[in-house]
Amino acid sequence: MPEPTKKEENEVLAPAPAPPREEPNKEKQAGTSPAKDEEEASPPGALPPGSGSRALERKDSEWSVGESPSGEDQDKQTANNQLSTLFVEKPQGGTVKVGGSITFIAKVKAEDLLRKPTIKWFKGKWMDLASKAGKHLQLKETFERHSRVYTFEMQIIQAKENYAGNYRCEVTYKDKFDSCSFDLEVHESTGTTPNIDIRSAFKRSGEGQEDAGELDFSGLLKRREVKQQEEEPEIDVWELLKNAKPSEYEKIAFQYGITDLRGMLKRLKRMRRVEKKSAAFAKILDPAYQVDKGGRVRFAVELADPKLEVKWYKNGQEIRPSTKYIFEHKGCERIMFINNCVLTDDSEYYVTAGDEKCSTELFVREPPVIVTKQLEDTKAYCGDRVELECEVSEDDAHVKWFKNGEEIVPGPRSRHYIKVEGKKHILVIEEATKADTAEYSVMTTGGQSSAKLTVDLKPLKILTPLTDQTVNLGKEICLKCEISENLSGKWTKNGLPIQETDRLKIVHRGRIHKLVIANALVEDEGDYVFAPDAYSVTLPAKVHVIDPPKIILDGLDADNTVTVIAGNKLRLEIPISGEPPPKAIWSRADKAIMEGGSRIRTENYPDSTTLVIDVAEKDDSGLYHINLKNEAGEAHAAITIKVVDVPDPPVAPNVTHVGDEWCIMNWDPPLYDGGSPILGYFIERKKKQSSRWMRLNFDLCKETTFEPKNMIEGVAYEVRIFAVNAVGLSKPSMPSKPFVPLAVTSPPTLLTVDSVTDTTVTMKWRPPDQIGAAGLDGYVLEYCFEGTDNWIVANTELIEKTKFTITGLPTDARIFVRVKAVNAAGASEPKYYSQPILVKEIVEAPKIRIPRHLKQTYIRRVGEAINLVIPFQGKPRPEVTWKKDGAPIDKNQINIRNSETDTIIFIRKAERSHSGKYDLQVKVEKYVETASIDIQVVDRPGPPQVVKIDDVWGENVALSWTPPKDDGNTAITGYTIQKADKKSMEWFTVIEHYHRTSATITELVIGNEYYFRVFAENMCGLSEDATMTKESALIAKDGKIYKNPVYEDFNFTEAPMFTQPLVNTYAIAGYNATLNCSVRGNPKPKITWLKNKVAIVDDPRYRMFSNQGVCTLEIRKPSPYDGGTYSCKAVNDLGAMEIECKLEVKGGLSFCRLLLQGVPPSVIDSYLRELHSSNPEEY
Repeated sequence: MPEPTKKEENEVLAPAPAPPREEPNKEKQAGTSPAKDEEEASPPGALPPGSGSRALERKDSEWSVGESPSGEDQDKQTANNQLSTLFVEKPQGGTVKVGGSITFIAKVKAEDLLRKPTIKWFKGKWMDLASKAGKHLQLKETFERHSRVYTFEMQIIQAKENYAGNYRCEVTYKDKFDSCSFDLEVHESTGTTPNIDIRSAFKRSGEGQEDAGELDFSGLLKRREVKQQEEEPEIDVWELLKNAKPSEYEKIAFQYGITDLRGMLKRLKRMRRVEKKSAAFAKILDPAYQVDKGGRVRFAVELADPKLEVKWYKNGQEIRPSTKYIFEHKGCERIMFINNCVLTDDSEYYVTAGDEKCSTELFVREPPVIVTKQLEDTKAYCGDRVELECEVSEDDAHVKWFKNGEEIVPGPRSRHYIKVEGKKHILVIEEATKADTAEYSVMTTGGQSSAKLTVDLKPLKILTPLTDQTVNLGKEICLKCEISENLSGKWTKNGLPIQETDRLKIVHRGRIHKLVIANALVEDEGDYVFAPDAYSVTLPAKVHVIDPPKIILDGLDADNTVTVIAGNKLRLEIPISGEPPPKAIWSRADKAIMEGGSRIRTENYPDSTTLVIDVAEKDDSGLYHINLKNEAGEAHAAITIKVVDVPDPPVAPNVTHVGDEWCIMNWDPPLYDGGSPILGYFIERKKKQSSRWMRLNFDLCKETTFEPKNMIEGVAYEVRIFAVNAVGLSKPSMPSKPFVPLAVTSPPTLLTVDSVTDTTVTMKWRPPDQIGAAGLDGYVLEYCFEGTDNWIVANTELIEKTKFTITGLPTDARIFVRVKAVNAAGASEPKYYSQPILVKEIVEAPKIRIPRHLKQTYIRRVGEAINLVIPFQGKPRPEVTWKKDGAPIDKNQINIRNSETDTIIFIRKAERSHSGKYDLQVKVEKYVETASIDIQVVDRPGPPQVVKIDDVWGENVALSWTPPKDDGNTAITGYTIQKADKKSMEWFTVIEHYHRTSATITELVIGNEYYFRVFAENMCGLSEDATMTKESALIAKDGKIYKNPVYEDFNFTEAPMFTQPLVNTYAIAGYNATLNCSVRGNPKPKITWLKNKVAIVDDPRYRMFSNQGVCTLEIRKPSPYDGGTYSCKAVNDLGAMEIECKLEVKGGLSFCRLLLQGVPPSVIDSYLRELHSSNPEEY
């Protein structure tokens, strides 16, 4: 709230005379001024000239509203309000009772604002209320994020009558400004003692403090006595200012305590103006009126026209007739009485008549309160109840108490409180302490009184002193004493203050003081002292904590065993406890271990005992004893010390089995495990010639056998072993004897029957797939008769060949045969012949197996070698006969070599005469098989017969020629044409790979003469010679008309013709088979497939394709039923042609498996026929 102005002390006590009246002519001139001039000349708070320093002093000390803004300031504010309106809700005027509270609210919209606006609250024009915030005035601000509205609140708490007046709220943001004014009326509540206005004598308390808004009496503490001042003559300050020079204004203001010098000068300036005569008022109001609180004041004006309507206003609000405000009319005089004036009536009043008005100010004065009975000096003891009493001149007057110049503010927990009994005021101090010794004073609006209070201590007696205590560790310690006074005190331990904890409790009950320590610790031992507050007396006591000795073995195993590695230093520290610290003795085998020993010694400390072994040895293992002793008891414990070491190296391992890249080894555990169980073994190996060992296992091997792998076959190796226990790795064992990984070969493959007679069986096979580094020494062939397990070795010595004949067999016997491959590592797994073999010669019909590339014409060039191998089968050995073109072959020109399974025809240098059809006949007894082979020996062709120039025109020459007589025994594939200038005779190729026998040579040079030659070409290349034109062709300069030759249309139609026939084919049951051929014809022939002369139509087991003349028939998973004669028939408008082949489907998986194992088809056929004859129902 606004702060009153502090005035001089002599002015506070000076009486206030009534203000003198102005001269009539001046009043009349003031009353006749216009309304605007009147408003400027009589602002709120103006004093009339000659009102005296008392009135001025009272007004300056008032919590005034302040001067109203001048006309220019009002216009500026109005303009600003019109430019920008920031308020969403403006604070509204209100009314509150004395002691009540009221809140004024202003809201600002923040949608267009980037930051918080600045808001200020004022009372009157200039008094900023932000610095007056305290317990009577609180300013708050909040922000609502959803609505984006700032809310500003000003709350007045416990309002007083002098808080009434005009207030203003201003808000600014950058260049925007908005403000509004509102009024506060404070009404006196019924039955309430009126507040005492002592503003003229006391200043405000410190701004921003807790008691901001309250009155502060500290300014009057300098005066100890109230002296009655002599009355001084009245001094008119206004007259002094009017007659003084401007340079003397400040001196006058300082001398007479003027605080608002600037405002008084403004009023003085307005008073000097020549005011216009008022047309409505014959006599205006006085500039100011003064009345005592509770008194009555009279305002009177005289109208120039009695018919004018008169209205009275207070602070801009119209006054209505009531018991407080009484209006009277006496002719042209209009009078208003204000009854029972209170402080809120201190304000500006004006009266309007028509368009004119005149104003005045009313000052309400409150009489001072004086002290009638002074305070008296008092002495008391600590703890006593002290009362300081005084009397004032009025009942229930407002009085303030001070201690050493600081105001006493009683609180709910304070020992000070104030009693008021009419005019008597008493300050009560409960349970006085030495701190209450001070100078106490009481102050009113009209006087003060002070007195000294002295509080001394009562004599202290020790009823029960502290006693020394000895307690066991963990027990409760209780120190208790009793003194004669109920005083607090401090506990110390060894000179340091004791802080209360969960374990340590300090108890104070009346005159008894206790220190309770739960679960006593060794640290609790010491000297304890209790010192009562405010006394120099101390109560000492000693506390001694004892504890039986204890050996703490929590860090050891359950069996109290300590393991140490041999060669390491053992420092075994055993925690011990006991108070006083016990004496420790170590012993082993009833022999004490001294502290000063060399290798084995002990070290003792208050909280631990240590056994030290510098270099642990195996013999140090054993049982060690610890004995503790102090005045509280004894303790004993035993500890086992175990010295462990790495194990001894194992014995050299033995290699029991060797493979191609592996071996199997075993060993025995070491004799000494180092005192710790063997956890496993590490194995290493190296090549015999190397010194680098390689670890084979990274995880411990728990067993005493191991299988090293990934060795190189044929290389000598050595292995060794490491034993591992919890301590570490042993030294390596001795290396094993060198060994070489060798492996037997894999079994021989494709064991088949080559031939059978009545007494012999000839078997053949292929070498093993894997032989290894040990190589292959030979084979062992064994047989046994069906029904026995006695295998008989057929060859007494190893054989290197893959064929052997078993002799001396009985006819019609059945035998099983197996073969083994043998090397340095031993014999391989045997390869068995799957079926028993009947010892009986079988006649096998001959069959010739023509290779696929010989089923077509076999073409070779002259000079190349011809070596044809034609396999066949048949038993016994067939007779082979060759013929060429039906005549026997001349063995001088062609070499023929025959064996049991094939025949070879060999020609070292082929000639064209060797071309022809070769017939092969294979005969076994009455069975005969024939086959034919076409051999064509080709050579380069001869040159064309005749080359002639048919025509020459322009730059072109037409040539023609006849094919060569010798085509090289193969078709002519093309011609190469060259030209040569007659001058240089250098030949240049014009056309290559030309198929026709006539050509036109173009782009010849005019004026040149050319010769031409032609080479013939077949699959062997160009002819050695070329045929040249006999005449030359001259390209004349003048042109020649070229006549286009007339060509007849070529007939491309052709009857169907198969360019690739079908071939007899074997198929395997269950596997798809295809038949292929190629056909040519125009128009495109229609293709039909037939089986056994029956057309194949819509059969899902067959699929037919035709692409670029290649015809394919696919048979899906054929069975023996699908065997037969297949035909392909091609038909168009010019004719039809049909070719056929035979398809034989072999019997299922057995035939396939035998064929994949390399069994000749003849043997498979005989075997299947034999099965068919023996079990016709199954086949």
